[in-house]
Amino acid sequence: MSSTVMENEQRYNRTKLWRIGFFTLNNTATNIYLFLIGFLSYYAAGIAGLAVVLVSTLLGAARLFDGLIDPTIGYIIDKTETKFGKFRPIIVIGNIITILSVVLIFTTHLLPEGFRLIFIIFALVVHKIGYSLQTSATKAGQTVLTNDPKQRPLYMAFDGVYNIFVFTVGQFYVANYLVAKYGNFTMSLFIELVATAVILSTIFTILAVIGISSKDKKEYYGLGEETVETKSLRDYWRVIKGNRQLQLLTISASMDKLGNTLGRDAVVTVMLFGILLGNYGLSGTIGLITVIPGLLITFFVTWLARKSGLRKTYLIAAWIGLLSYLAFIPFFLILDDPTVISLESIGFATILFILLRTFAQGFGGAPTTLVVPMIADVSDYETAKSGRYVAGMFGTIFSFIDQLVSSLAPIIVGFVVAAIGFGEAYPTVTDTLTPSLLTGLIVLAFIIPAACLLIAAITMHFYKLDRKTMEDVQDKISKARGNSPSPKTPNETAV
Repeated sequence: MSSTVMENEQRYNRTKLWRIGFFTLNNTATNIYLFLIGFLSYYAAGIAGLAVVLVSTLLGAARLFDGLIDPTIGYIIDKTETKFGKFRPIIVIGNIITILSVVLIFTTHLLPEGFRLIFIIFALVVHKIGYSLQTSATKAGQTVLTNDPKQRPLYMAFDGVYNIFVFTVGQFYVANYLVAKYGNFTMSLFIELVATAVILSTIFTILAVIGISSKDKKEYYGLGEETVETKSLRDYWRVIKGNRQLQLLTISASMDKLGNTLGRDAVVTVMLFGILLGNYGLSGTIGLITVIPGLLITFFVTWLARKSGLRKTYLIAAWIGLLSYLAFIPFFLILDDPTVISLESIGFATILFILLRTFAQGFGGAPTTLVVPMIADVSDYETAKSGRYVAGMFGTIFSFIDQLVSSLAPIIVGFVVAAIGFGEAYPTVTDTLTPSLLTGLIVLAFIIPAACLLIAAITMHFYKLDRKTMEDVQDKISKARGNSPSPKTPNETAV
């Protein structure tokens, strides 16, 4: 064995490829609920009878609440130590709470009208507690799974593939199967959609627990027995205040998340495909067509991240996504008849639309996925600098700002559609295209996402944890641990 390989074996805590794939499913388990809640607007307004602006404000407030409780959850994760590890109990408890919450949310219509608002608020609060527990474990768990810069980006490959399954196949399932089966967003549709989400999320959660099981041990937390204890909230505040890289990453990723959330919003999708293009089912069909190109983008971004580092890849993806969103604006302003975009007679307009959507969602959404292993980098940077292991708090502080910013998405959608004349009900597939609706759609689907990516890219230029810096960080951690990333457990083979 060469000296370089031996040094890497001492420097890095590696894991098996299948464990990365399994643990990444924890994010998929929560993304399924994110996808499900994306259709809550239609349930709350169309079935539970709540006003549009009220529903959008309520959804935004729920995401804000999610962010506000995240630091507390981070503190709980960092202080948790059981015979089942730090992360596995949090994952399981979070998933159980989330299952109970969605059952409550989608039975709101059964209550007397006067009680529905307060009940759905309560159910959303419960939902966000469970959701935050499970998502926080995804971010914090990256630190123990692997610290190899060639392995951490592999999360991106798995998550990208899984997200295509959730958001693309999921959209096809709703638009081309459920809506076709039930005719509209009826209660029968939501019963089937909720049952499907619960079953899939439960299966993925079990697999995620299996994936992290061998690494969810104390010897993998920070410097192991030598980790500096963070005792009080004041200590946490000092750490957060002193970590500039966490602050920059949080701002950048939050803006990318806001743009990505708006671009995939269920109401915006209805406006784009159901009204502008005149065929809502096209959203699911085109989604399936873009699966292979989307996978190629994911694999390219993963390869680039393993070769050039996470920071550089993040910047490249953000700029390509930004330009793709901007290209939509002249495209639709010049196009006389948007309904020519059809799979029945594929022309230049259809091909260009599919390409732009593939690049906008593929590259524009890549930073959101890349940021999870980047949070682990920031956590390791703090461990190398201060000897503290605060992965739970770092992951949830990131989530706090992320939720604070992305909570604006449903609020923005609600106010924009209300401003163009939809104050009582959201636009549906039966509405007619008007100049004001086209303007609102362009603002929501293209202008705001492009502006968010611009802010994300500018902020990321000041982020310093590139590939070389992270190699130095892992060297320092390895030396502090006595040149052994795993003093009690043999290191696993690298991918």
